[in-house]
Amino acid sequence: MSTASETLTATSTAPAPAIGAALDRPLVSTQWLADHLGSDGLVVLDATVLQATRPDGRSAYLSGLDPFLIEGHIPGAVFADLLDVFSDPSGAYPFTRPDAAAFEAAAASVGIDNDTAVVVYDSAVGTWAARIWWLFRAFGYDRVAVLDGGLAKWRAEDRSIDLGHVEPRAGAIFVADERPESWVEKDFVASVVDGSERATLICGVPPKEFAGESGQRARLGHIPGSISAPAGRLVSRETNEFLPLESLRATFSDALASGDRIVTYCAGGIAAASDALALSLLGRTDVAIYDGSLNEWSADAEAPLARA
Repeated sequence: MSTASETLTATSTAPAPAIGAALDRPLVSTQWLADHLGSDGLVVLDATVLQATRPDGRSAYLSGLDPFLIEGHIPGAVFADLLDVFSDPSGAYPFTRPDAAAFEAAAASVGIDNDTAVVVYDSAVGTWAARIWWLFRAFGYDRVAVLDGGLAKWRAEDRSIDLGHVEPRAGAIFVADERPESWVEKDFVASVVDGSERATLICGVPPKEFAGESGQRARLGHIPGSISAPAGRLVSRETNEFLPLESLRATFSDALASGDRIVTYCAGGIAAASDALALSLLGRTDVAIYDGSLNEWSADAEAPLARA
């Protein structure tokens, strides 16, 4: 059975511009990356973020830099700080998207310009990498893909791992070209809920959180009318690769059957990016992310939530 990224596994000896042109789908395989690793014009990013539990039992987010340095990374990969560099640390909620100027600075800081081919991975199930992928797409840059299976699959295949710091290429300049349609705000989602706007809402949180049985927000549940598509269930438990396209179609069948625009959300816009990536694999180009997601929605006592 084929995986969602199988079409990009062929070995290529093309020069750097062709590498960028080959990134015409959201995923590349570990073999594709192994074949192209070290090519001019290719930057590999490690976007890992760690989740920890605070003394009060609530979740906290930590930079993945220490494991990148000490436990290792794909050779030549540059660490991408999703917490403070590729997000707005002054935002109301964790991982608030940066503005265009901040994103331009973030991309340049890891050696990326508008001629760079970018492959992103993480050490989890790909949600952090998907968020970086979405940010690049939202700021007008399509020459970017997620490594299917991420660091876990790379390690499982006994591929080379390096330790320590990797200095990004100096002097890069990245120019963003914003795509406002990549995002929706709370007011739009409220209009979908009250029926004055048409869109399909897809929620990427785990099933129990969707049902309102668990979670760390004061108000639990999901936005009424939403379809549940947990990001963790989009990938294989054995390899962390995205499931075959036929399985993804089954997960998103209700959304695919509708001609309405699709809006994905989760707790804070991270798992939502995995849903958006899966939908892109299925050919949908009308997807937006509700960046504030449930962190923002549930904070409004007047915003309705559904349970079960």
